[in-house]
Amino acid sequence: MQQRSVGATGLRVSRLGLGTMTWGSDVDEHEARGQLVGFVDAGGTLVDTAATYGEGASEELLGSMLGTVVSREDVVLATKAGLSRRDGVRRVDASRRALLTQLDASLERLGTDHVDLWQVHAWDPATPVQEVMAALETAVTTGRAAYVGVSNYAGWQTAQAATWQAALPGRVPLASTQVEYSLLNRDVEDEVLPAARALGLGVLPWSPLGRGVLTGKYRTGTPAASRAASARFSGFVDPYLDPVSARVVEAVAKAADGLEWTALEVALTWVRDRPGVTAPIVGARTASQLRATLATEELVLPAEISDALDDVSSG
Repeated sequence: MQQRSVGATGLRVSRLGLGTMTWGSDVDEHEARGQLVGFVDAGGTLVDTAATYGEGASEELLGSMLGTVVSREDVVLATKAGLSRRDGVRRVDASRRALLTQLDASLERLGTDHVDLWQVHAWDPATPVQEVMAALETAVTTGRAAYVGVSNYAGWQTAQAATWQAALPGRVPLASTQVEYSLLNRDVEDEVLPAARALGLGVLPWSPLGRGVLTGKYRTGTPAASRAASARFSGFVDPYLDPVSARVVEAVAKAADGLEWTALEVALTWVRDRPGVTAPIVGARTASQLRATLATEELVLPAEISDALDDVSSG
């Protein structure tokens, strides 16, 4: 698998990342093991998790396989802090205390003394940006993180955080921003991508397949085993089961038929090779699903198809 630099840093990662949001909940140990082995065997390096995924279950499961199933040195390990759930309620807390406490808990669950990329999971309006950035600085200077980034920041938030870090020589620069980006959600093109490009941040898109909708699985209904059919994830998928999204999905399906590809291959290749993108984060329920994703490595979307998809998905 091809490797790409993360923004203006020396960190290099595979141009697809493995997402582990449902590990330890929907994805059991057997399937997680198969995914991790298959991903690393294919040349993948970037593995992304978060303290809040499964309330720590994802990190625990991943940590149990690092150094045994795959070598820790073969993985660029990324995690996130700043989000939590209490009594079923999502809470954002990016205070220095909360971030560093979560980082230490993440390191324990992952069974390692450092992560390669540590990210603030969401913007916290209650915490000054300088305090958030100071926590990232502490993580690097104490050896608990090699690189730091942000996630789900708007364009102005990204610019403010990155500019703060660049204001004084010697501060640790932000390496990346992780944001939702797909043919069904191109909002980041307005401000986030220009900010990232201007300030030297790599872009790690999450849900590059439009929360699964771009695979075409919902074209004729809702499969019983799909996320949209589950009580836990139906609200996550429903926003893209609308007529506007359906037109984009049909365009992707038409392109796939013409190229003799799958809809997944068309949609993922489109976002993977967008300007400024470092590595889309892809998740899977099974190892076989992940293998279908990894098959995109050799594919290049023809320019005329990419342009047509740009047109149908813009606006």
